[in-house]
Amino acid sequence: MTVEARVSTLSQRHAVIEHEIQAEGHRPLPDQIIIGRLKREKLRIKEEMKRLTEH
Repeated sequence: MTVEARVSTLSQRHAVIEHEIQAEGHRPLPDQIIIGRLKREKLRIKEEMKRLTEH
């Protein structure tokens, strides 16, 4: 997999996670543990994308 393809895949996953965070936040009783886990995963992906594009 090329770097560009990997970044594209990560970007798509980042968008999906953002949607999941928004959906969880709109529930009557959002689960803060799930939201926290999703935010950490989103940050990990963002950091990996940054690392891949800096080289």
